Amino acid sequence: METMHTDPIADFLVNFPPFDGLEPAELAALTGGIEERTYQAGEVMLLEDGAPTEHLFVVREGSAELMHQGEVVDLIGPGESFGHPSLLSGLAPSFTVRARSRTTCLLIPRAAALAVLGRPSGAGYLATMFRNRLVQTGHVVHALPELGTIRVAELIGRPAVFADANATIRHAAEVMTENRVSAVLVRDGVNLSILTDAILRERVVAGEVTAENPVSRVTAPAVQVGPERIAVDAVVEMLDAGTDHLVVVDASRQVLGVLSAADLAGLETRSPFALRHAILSAHTEEELEQAARGLPQLFLALLGAGISPLDSCRVLTLQVDSLTSRLIELSIAQRGPAPAPWAWLALGSAARREFTLGSDVENALAYDGSGPEIDAYFELLGEDVSRGLERCGFVLDANGVVASNALWRMSADRWVEVFRACLESPDKSHLIRANVAFDFRQVTGGLDVTPSLVAVLREAKAHPDLMRLLARSAASVKPPLGFRGALVVGSGGDARGIDVKKGGTVAIANLARFFALSNGITISNTIDRLVAVEDSGALDGETAPALNEAFQIITRIRLEHHAAQIEAGATPDNDVDPAELRPLTRAQLREAFRAIAHAQKLLSVYVPLGM
Repeated sequence: METMHTDPIADFLVNFPPFDGLEPAELAALTGGIEERTYQAGEVMLLEDGAPTEHLFVVREGSAELMHQGEVVDLIGPGESFGHPSLLSGLAPSFTVRARSRTTCLLIPRAAALAVLGRPSGAGYLATMFRNRLVQTGHVVHALPELGTIRVAELIGRPAVFADANATIRHAAEVMTENRVSAVLVRDGVNLSILTDAILRERVVAGEVTAENPVSRVTAPAVQVGPERIAVDAVVEMLDAGTDHLVVVDASRQVLGVLSAADLAGLETRSPFALRHAILSAHTEEELEQAARGLPQLFLALLGAGISPLDSCRVLTLQVDSLTSRLIELSIAQRGPAPAPWAWLALGSAARREFTLGSDVENALAYDGSGPEIDAYFELLGEDVSRGLERCGFVLDANGVVASNALWRMSADRWVEVFRACLESPDKSHLIRANVAFDFRQVTGGLDVTPSLVAVLREAKAHPDLMRLLARSAASVKPPLGFRGALVVGSGGDARGIDVKKGGTVAIANLARFFALSNGITISNTIDRLVAVEDSGALDGETAPALNEAFQIITRIRLEHHAAQIEAGATPDNDVDPAELRPLTRAQLREAFRAIAHAQKLLSVYVPLGM
């Protein structure tokens, strides 16, 4: 709507729901009672289980953290509001809201806020906002599994090193140096003792015992724990014993490994909570880069703790979201407030919450309004985020599907036009864009673009030309199976193995996208799509579960491959050599690919032979 406002508060609010539907006179009446209040970094605006609020809060500048039981659930930026549940119910707030930086809020009194929220547009806004916050809270909870149950056996990195009981202290020290360990074990009959760096420094280097004495002169009894011991409890036991090493032994007293204080002190870096906190608290790109270095170790800890592959992907996605949001905040702090409302979109695997350490980053940006000065600002923002993500170790999409590219950065109205063009003029270019952009998720930003884009996607099933092209695309990436169903390694005898991403997870994601859109289902997650199309009767009760299971099997194999590469000091890729898999795993992979091939045959009705 066109406006002639002279009130800066009205000019700001009119860009955001639910105020964008107000007439100029209604907006002017509303702003008369608004209080503008500034909060310093760390200051609490609403307190969980505290006094009910008498205002609706709208962030004007800065940002705030929406927190539940001490964990950041969401970030609230300019144009976004909070306090609705407490305001409407008169009950205590369900979340704590805290300023992340110096933040200015507009406080709208209860009566005025209820008048706006009571309109049809206000009710629709509340329904959308409550759903988004509920979904976000659920994803954060599920994406931050508690690793406090991690056991000491999962922390053992290398076998224990032993020295002979009759060896000299000098020889034992040489053994430690050669093996690059901080302790050696000495077994004398049934007794197990330990020599550590700390003992050497205290009793030999700075003491009176010479290095030619028997090692038994300076060893101490080994503090032993079972492999199932909770790591947090082991830390307490280590402190109580006044030692800096624990020996992990099984039921038959066989030594499984040695853990140092450093191994256990690093336990907090294996926690998704701790890493996300470090990301959101980083003050510079350098600090973000340092925090991001913990991602591989976190990933290994997730698999070691028995977290499911799909939940591990969810954890990694949330960390990427957090890094992206913090990079955006740092850019805005440097370049000043954005000239228009905006929305940052994750695309591809991150949009589906299926990100892995072998994924590349795809994103996009939408903003309100038009003009070269507006786009110039967001171009710089996109470049800042792209540079920051690369510094943090991520690979940007090779085809330039990133917000720093003008093809993936445009006004919200233009995005709607592009989505609609994909439906109405589905040429090769639009098909490529549809396969990428139709899996989108708004990560942050006060401009709510999701409803308008989802509305277009819901119409996709009524466009048969697009459906045929999507079907052809979903059927074009064949799983690597030979004539008799054997696994085929590479198309030209490539010894690197099978690309389980291209022929596996991407192939299933393409199938799930087609079946979902052809039935008016607009969610993005692959498993959720498969469940929804089965529940709707659009896909039979054998194919949908088979694809679901295939996706989980291939994801597990892919993540285990990544873990092995990280432990070997290599960069994770998606090429798995079937010969290196256990026979049962190899058979499961073959059956997963067969499920894909079967589902692709179902698309022949959309893709006639010869097309």
